Amino acid sequence: MSIKNKPNSQKQMSFIEKARRAQIVECAIETIAEVGYAQASLGEIAKRANISKGVISYHFANKEELLEQITFEYYMAWQAYIVPRIEAQKSPKEMLQVYIESNLVFVDENRNHVFAVIEIVSNKRTADGKRFTEDHDETILLPIENILTLGMQEGVFREFTKTSARVMASTIRNAIDGFTIKLMSKPHLDVQEYIRELVIIFEKSTKK
Repeated sequence: MSIKNKPNSQKQMSFIEKARRAQIVECAIETIAEVGYAQASLGEIAKRANISKGVISYHFANKEELLEQITFEYYMAWQAYIVPRIEAQKSPKEMLQVYIESNLVFVDENRNHVFAVIEIVSNKRTADGKRFTEDHDETILLPIENILTLGMQEGVFREFTKTSARVMASTIRNAIDGFTIKLMSKPHLDVQEYIRELVIIFEKSTKK
């Protein structure tokens, strides 16, 4: 499943039903982030939410549907945070800088949700054996490639071939993901210093 796809269980729901679903999702996020994917059973999630397992089953058909909701909400929150900040910039150089900055700040401010999604995508497989968000791997690089292309067109960035632009986009994305992994093991990491260094690195490596 691409994490852009909205789970099929979304129907017309009452305010109370929406609130209960949100509570379950939040408890699931906290549980997965704390104990990991394997230990985050529906029973454990229900225990932390102080509800019965049956309540979860009423709102979500199974654990997979709940995991889909977690990843879907993560993508929507990420998109709502990142996209407006990039679109507000006037130059490709500023766009790339803000892309890096806003991604790291988003991770820092949403640690549990991000860590839960990492656990899910690292362990979950679809029915055909693919990773949970394998279809998403390509599309997440497109915004970076678009910024690089615009920068070349405006003479701000050095020339990239289609292949080298993909390599640079992947490197930028991997650096952001690497920060996320580092933050999991070092929660007191100096985020602002990390941001400054990454911005400098990629400013120099893309400069014409």
